[in-house]
Amino acid sequence: MRSLFPILAVLAALVAFWYAAVAPMNIRGALDVAERSGTEVVPAESRARFEQSIWRLMVNNPEHIALGYSLDRPRLPTPVQVGSELWKTTGEMALNGRPMSKRSLIYHGWITLQSTLWGFALGTVLGMAGAIAIVYSRVVNMSLMPWAIISQTVPIVALAPMIIVLSSQVGIEGRTVPKAIISAYLCYFPVLVGMVKGLRSPGAAQLDLLKTYSASGLQAFLKLRLPASMPYLFTSLKIGIAAALVGTIVGELPTGAISGLGARILIGDQFGTPLAIWAALFAAAILAGVLVTLLDLMQRITLRRMGMQA
Repeated sequence: MRSLFPILAVLAALVAFWYAAVAPMNIRGALDVAERSGTEVVPAESRARFEQSIWRLMVNNPEHIALGYSLDRPRLPTPVQVGSELWKTTGEMALNGRPMSKRSLIYHGWITLQSTLWGFALGTVLGMAGAIAIVYSRVVNMSLMPWAIISQTVPIVALAPMIIVLSSQVGIEGRTVPKAIISAYLCYFPVLVGMVKGLRSPGAAQLDLLKTYSASGLQAFLKLRLPASMPYLFTSLKIGIAAALVGTIVGELPTGAISGLGARILIGDQFGTPLAIWAALFAAAILAGVLVTLLDLMQRITLRRMGMQA
């Protein structure tokens, strides 16, 4: 309960701030709706309202502030509106036997999840292989690590279209592989850095002890370096899986995809449906939370079996 209370307190503060922000964000839309319904607003001209600040509009029209909490297409929806849209496109469809309908966020989440897992697996393999090479080779350490750091300075939004174009040029059909590559690009770096830190975590005394036992390099790796790197690796994997999900969503934006959470965000923006955008964003956040939780559970089980404290 002591750990649950701070979480609930922060959540309550965020929800309160969200509700407080709805009124100023939606006041212009509320006044437009009120004007079209024949209600008197101040000022009466749309152009004049556009030139005034939102705070002055709220002071001059306090009776219309509540209307901003029930707009069909709000600039900032309320948590209840987002929750209702999320339930309508997930739980309600599942109860009606249509969980994989193309209007369901469960279906779009599954499309995004597939590319995320492929990219996560690719990024993890590349990150671990690179970390092993860096730890055991001074040349690789001096050459690969600077380039790995520099690669993360390239904006993924600018890189994603290039990867998609190059993939099509080399004959890679479909959208799964390009999205997986973009996902792996964001995933491999935290895995690389964490694995390097973990493999280098054993002290000189521990390494010298293995030498006195005439342990080979492979035995030192399997019995000392690799077990010692597990806590670092799992921490990096939790960061990597979230980054992989972000990479997949970004990869769905420039491809013209019609399936996936990124596609739902893009379509919602094009058709002016903020509720669809926010529902897709929350679905992505929930998916990321589930993936990180599963990795945390795997970490606890693995470390407990290895005799370490999770």
